[in-house]
Amino acid sequence: MSAMFRSFSVFNYRVWFIGALVSNIGAWMQATAQNWVVLTQLTDNDAAAMGVTMALQFAPPLLLVSVTGWVADRFDRRKLIMCTQSALLALALSLGILILTGVMTLPLMYGFALALGVVTAFDNPARQTFVSDLVEKENASNAVALNAASFNTARLIGPAVAGVMIVVVGTGWVFLVNAVTFLAMLAALLIMRPHELVVHHRRGGPARLADGFRYVAKRPDLVVTFSMVFLLGAFGMNFPIFASTMALEFGRGADGFGLLSSFVAIGSLAGALLAARRERARMRVVILGSGGFAVASTLSVLAPSYGAYAATLVLTGFCVVTTLTTANGYVQTTTDPALRGRVLALYMAILLGGTPVGAPIVGWVASEFGPRVAIGLAAVAAVAACGIGVAWTLSSGRVHRHETKRFRLTLDETRPVTVVTPEPEDFSDEVAGTTPIPLATGERAPRPGAHRPASHHP
Repeated sequence: MSAMFRSFSVFNYRVWFIGALVSNIGAWMQATAQNWVVLTQLTDNDAAAMGVTMALQFAPPLLLVSVTGWVADRFDRRKLIMCTQSALLALALSLGILILTGVMTLPLMYGFALALGVVTAFDNPARQTFVSDLVEKENASNAVALNAASFNTARLIGPAVAGVMIVVVGTGWVFLVNAVTFLAMLAALLIMRPHELVVHHRRGGPARLADGFRYVAKRPDLVVTFSMVFLLGAFGMNFPIFASTMALEFGRGADGFGLLSSFVAIGSLAGALLAARRERARMRVVILGSGGFAVASTLSVLAPSYGAYAATLVLTGFCVVTTLTTANGYVQTTTDPALRGRVLALYMAILLGGTPVGAPIVGWVASEFGPRVAIGLAAVAAVAACGIGVAWTLSSGRVHRHETKRFRLTLDETRPVTVVTPEPEDFSDEVAGTTPIPLATGERAPRPGAHRPASHHP
């Protein structure tokens, strides 16, 4: 079997991959239908209402971060995922029935969005870490890379299929189809071979989330990374608001909206695959990616036609996934192993927690001033994120003149933090569609608990 697909040699991973792919397609279908229902059926093209819906759905992962990670670490992940998937199935089924019977209201949709957010807050950490139970450590990076490919493939297919279904049979049926897709994941979990799951010994070390906060506070590079990610997550990654309102501006319906989401996925998939080829995660890529996102958003603002706007979304997807993948890998590979879980939980909370802050603002701007102004706000946020990164790089003293060439600058590659081998349970493959960053050969992981310098440069 090809080295790229070596994880498929493991039975448990094969059935997990198939179930996850089907479930992810259904999840993207439902997300597309939910946004369209709020925008066109429950309101009169009110983007602000869509922003509130997104805020309610993404707030629980932030508010419950101290609980969800602990639950994923302390309980049987396979059984936990079966519980969360069953709950999500019931919610999707209820949503579909209420929409088809014509009794769905905006306040009721808000309630369902909050419920979906609460269940997903427990589901995501469990699913992200379960991959470490499926394969041995030497195949963990490959397994997570394949998971990321599955996630972005679903993102490519799901919105387009949902758009067509909404036009042909209506939005309610999309939710019912999504409910059926959860059966694939449940079936995969049931037919797995529990005795073949990999057993992990829990590491010792700090157990309080506050220790993660203190650790990040002593790492200026992580503070900068988290600040950049927050700005992009809060104001830049509101693609459902941007795509749906722009589709309406260009006179397109639900199928046009779904197709736009798929164009974002094309760029995202390309960015994920290219990121996987890099030897290690570097801050400069995070900075360049945020700058590229600002350029892509500016091009979207100026797009004169539907086709031109769709083309800019490919670049947008590429830049945002490049930025978040690299930031994710940088956080994981430079963090103390005893604290890595809590630091990564903070990273995820900041990434997802930005949505409850930014989505209502972006939705209100799109509703009052038009979608192009809202996208312009995203561009401004990306410029600010890039500026933070550039300012930190310059102030860190890492930029020097080239020894022989007058007009060329060099950037120090020295890293006081020894890069550590990522533990498979700490990787995230769903939230940002991220992929692992393979480490350069020959780098040795530090001993757990070993002292590291307080000053960190990438």
